[in-house]
Amino acid sequence: MPKVKKLVLASLLLAILIIVERLVSIQTQFLRISFAYVPIMLCAILLGPEWSAGIAALGDLIGATLFPKGAFFPGFTLSALLTGLIHGLYLYNTKNNKQFLLRVILSTLTVLVFIHIGLTSLWLVIMYKKAFIAFASTRVISAAILIPIEAGTIFLLKVFLDPAIKKFHASIKDTEDETYIPPDGGAREA
Repeated sequence: MPKVKKLVLASLLLAILIIVERLVSIQTQFLRISFAYVPIMLCAILLGPEWSAGIAALGDLIGATLFPKGAFFPGFTLSALLTGLIHGLYLYNTKNNKQFLLRVILSTLTVLVFIHIGLTSLWLVIMYKKAFIAFASTRVISAAILIPIEAGTIFLLKVFLDPAIKKFHASIKDTEDETYIPPDGGAREA
């Protein structure tokens, strides 16, 4: 049962990710402004790094297939996967709000610096054959603005959803601890 709950939640977050990233975001050729980080970070908080990496990569692949906004480039899928993985490694199983705030700031900073400024700029250089500094410089400015916005949004969302998150984790733990016994007690007819 816990795998079904996790799969349903991941599917819901994946659908939200695709809608937010592809239909509600503002995108230029070189820069995107969106709230796509919210479902990825929520998945990281609730399900862990494997699931958040998976929905981030699937969200990029499915979104690029259903709602293309340019040529498909596998580097962006790798960036999405790494984004989900980094958020999952930082945010899963945090014990208190003070620890979570520190981790969400570090997670956001890591993703924005290494993925959005570093890797995304590299992918754009490969695609458009322009100077790395031209892409990276615009991303540094947007990253400086986005760090407090993303970290603050996720922190407030986690504090607001904390009772539901604890209940979800408890329900997953309870069902993992139980062994399924069929209604007939496991007896089979010969």
